[in-house]
Amino acid sequence: MRKRFNVTGICNPERHYMVETESRFKAVEELIDNGEYFTINRARQYGKTTMLNQIWRNLSGKYLVVSLSFEGLGDEAFASSEAFVATFKRQMSRFLVSQSQNETLIGFWQDSKLSSIEGLSLIITDFCKACPKPVVVTIDEVDKSSDNQLFLNFLGMLRNKYLDRDIEGKNSTFHSVVLAGVYDIKNLKLRLRTDEEKKYNSPWNIAADFNVDMTFHPEEIARMLSDYEDDVHTGMDIKAISEEIYKYTTGYPFLVSYICKMIDEQLDQVWTSESILKAIKVLVQGSSTLMDDLSKNLENNPEFREFMYSISVNSVSYSFTLLNPMVNLGNMFSYIRNKDGHTVIHNLIFEEALFLYFTVDYSIKNSMKLSPFQLNYVQNGKLNMEHVIARFADLMHQEYRKNDEEFLERQGRLVFLSFLKPIINGTGFYYVEPQTRDNRRMDLVVTYDKQEFVVELKIWHGDKYEEKGRDQLSKYLATRGMDEGYLVTFDFSKNKQEVEPQWIEWKGKRIFEVVV
Repeated sequence: MRKRFNVTGICNPERHYMVETESRFKAVEELIDNGEYFTINRARQYGKTTMLNQIWRNLSGKYLVVSLSFEGLGDEAFASSEAFVATFKRQMSRFLVSQSQNETLIGFWQDSKLSSIEGLSLIITDFCKACPKPVVVTIDEVDKSSDNQLFLNFLGMLRNKYLDRDIEGKNSTFHSVVLAGVYDIKNLKLRLRTDEEKKYNSPWNIAADFNVDMTFHPEEIARMLSDYEDDVHTGMDIKAISEEIYKYTTGYPFLVSYICKMIDEQLDQVWTSESILKAIKVLVQGSSTLMDDLSKNLENNPEFREFMYSISVNSVSYSFTLLNPMVNLGNMFSYIRNKDGHTVIHNLIFEEALFLYFTVDYSIKNSMKLSPFQLNYVQNGKLNMEHVIARFADLMHQEYRKNDEEFLERQGRLVFLSFLKPIINGTGFYYVEPQTRDNRRMDLVVTYDKQEFVVELKIWHGDKYEEKGRDQLSKYLATRGMDEGYLVTFDFSKNKQEVEPQWIEWKGKRIFEVVV
């Protein structure tokens, strides 16, 4: 049986097509060899558990690697010190038994009656001193219990033992501890603590920084696809397909694997740009853990929802600094990334998902305004973008009045996206080019089947800026080898003049321009 692409659980190179992780693992191995304690904090489905498994598979020769997880423990495991210690001891014992370790080592966790955090510290010391190899402990899903005081006490105990190991001997505690989760344990707000000293000193402040790049790069995707092609022989253009997948995913591991799995198993192994878009449509419009989390994280935090709205829909560019809690949160979830010191949406798939989330929400609340205009935009399989833009201008003039201007200045772009979405739904795709984002304009690239359109949305700031917008659009069209583009300007000035939609010639390009 040949290998498969995997999007659930741990990836195994013997059973799954995988991006080569040797360079990433070497960086992790170096941290472990140096005896560091650290957290692999990355977004959902980013390869954290696979990396922990690789630590166990590759380093069990020179270390006793104990792999634990806090997944599914439940609140009862943290109801008291006795319960937590009993749970930890049970997990240690079960793992050692599963690995057929000698009974002496297992006995430390089965026979001891100690049931406090201090008692657990003594067991760890005795266990590590008796073990013939340095002990490395990995704990997955630690953030499932990261707001629990007992867990923080546990981390504090590990920190104290780490600090004391130069005095008591390196084998007096775990050689290295590797935690994995979405949230960065080192920067938790310890709201459960009451005294000032503990409030400002994280129990994980001894942790080394984890700066390993876990995204997949085009050449790495290409090597994975070459492995696949050796088995299946589809005749794909490996380099072109790898670059196209990276274009939409920016190397987010789950997204890369999902697209490949969809094409291999559900799209007849047709490796084309059109198939990539079909796979993306299924992902964005369906239900998956990643997309469910995106919706949940927006719904549960109004301030974060507003922040993501401003970046995605209104194309606001913020300075990238993790000192800002909203930037830090978006970066932690990998919804945004740092590009030349500014925040941008991490990848085009999240761009599409965010647009879909906000436009569907708006469309549901404003269906009576939008529905009369969803007619005759596609003829003979071709999207008539001129007709789309002109009808949108009609919508704005007829349905939105002067008293809507405060609303429109903030949400005019959302109205356009909500208008466009049902027209291209199922066939088309749209996204904002990150390099063209600023707080006055956004270049929206719209694809429909094999057609491609560039629509620039901007806010009126006078004739000078209107001409600048035409210049920018013309230059951008030139970079894409296109002759025609569309310019939609939102004019909120008091002396606004009605202008009929029209084609204009501008610096060698044809631009269909409307002012609304």
